[in-house]
Amino acid sequence: MARMILIAIGSSGDVHPVLGIAEELAQRNHEVIILTNPSFESLVRRLGFEFRPLGTSEEFDTVADDPDVWHRVRGVRLLVRWAIVHTLRPIYELLRELYIPGNTVVVAPLTAFGARVARESFGIPLVTLHLQPVVFRSVHDTPKIPPMLTGQRVPHWLKRFQFYLADRLLVDPLLNRATNAFRAELGLQPVHRFMNHWCHSPDCVLGLFPDWYAPLQVDWPQNTHLTGFPMWDESVVAHRDPRLQQFLEAGSPPLVFTPGSAMRHGKDFFEVAVAATDQLGGRAILLSRHAAHIPRNLPAGIMHFPYVPFSQLLARSAVLVHHGGIGSTAQALAAAIPQLIMAMAFDQPDNANRVQRLGVGRGLFRHEFQVPRVKKMLEHLLRSDEISTRCKQVAARFESARPREEAADWIEHLLPSSEVETS
Repeated sequence: MARMILIAIGSSGDVHPVLGIAEELAQRNHEVIILTNPSFESLVRRLGFEFRPLGTSEEFDTVADDPDVWHRVRGVRLLVRWAIVHTLRPIYELLRELYIPGNTVVVAPLTAFGARVARESFGIPLVTLHLQPVVFRSVHDTPKIPPMLTGQRVPHWLKRFQFYLADRLLVDPLLNRATNAFRAELGLQPVHRFMNHWCHSPDCVLGLFPDWYAPLQVDWPQNTHLTGFPMWDESVVAHRDPRLQQFLEAGSPPLVFTPGSAMRHGKDFFEVAVAATDQLGGRAILLSRHAAHIPRNLPAGIMHFPYVPFSQLLARSAVLVHHGGIGSTAQALAAAIPQLIMAMAFDQPDNANRVQRLGVGRGLFRHEFQVPRVKKMLEHLLRSDEISTRCKQVAARFESARPREEAADWIEHLLPSSEVETS
């Protein structure tokens, strides 16, 4: 039995995939320790894992409540300070405490700089998890990152120059001082352009998505392996609301609307959702843990639920309208239903672009999310036989996938062979 330390930084969409892999590792008799924000402590403990806190719930709420978190530039600054700089030293200190030489592997996102520094400082094996392809820089199949010019016609030198400018003008000014000061304390040399190569572990990099969604590129880290979407939600611990079953059985498959678990400014989104559904004469389910965002006196064909695991809902739904998080995107792909993405920031524009390229949905930006346009796009998604056929073809690709098992296999590769054999 080995000690597996898994780090999750972010919202439910960042935590759920890590917990899915943790379950697989636990089934292989490894000791699992989860490092994440206390907002997820209850969930972690219900799954039977040891929990160690990163930050406080109050800090998490402060970031989530800030509307700037969804701004393309200000959101990056906010996330870098909270997810990277603020967790740098705490992650390092926890790993130094928990590390058992020769019997420990750390699994962490690229934002866990403390884990990357710990690997250099005292040699702890590290697997970098990338939930979405947007974090891989490539001059070939370049992710869509507005306002960057990333299309196929953009020359490679211009793409490299844009990445260089992003580092020099935005990313490195936020990271240089705190990260390199800490490295100096440990006797480590300074690093520059953190997000260019250094953020990827030299030991192993896992892309938690399939190659048909984003193929391996020649300029990605050479130790990158794609395992597929983890496809984990809280269905194993979530309470089943009997009202949901009654609603699903009472009429046609509903539209499902959610701006994501981390969205705390979703009032406008749900107002558009209700109006567009009403004009279509359809039914809808609105998902949000923030009841204040939901319009009052909902029509009979529209219901609000704080949370429903997508694995219990989407296969019986008509369309998923969402923010473009990678987890929601994957669940809709697996359920063989079209999706309409309201992209705001981070990986969302790129996921919307990939969904459109697959022929299973459409995307628009937040300022475009207005009733007439949403209604028109939903009508197209609901009526298109071509999109329906394509959704079924894509969903069939999930049937033989073993994403969590493959991820666990690669993680175990960093253990001595004796540990793998006896686990």
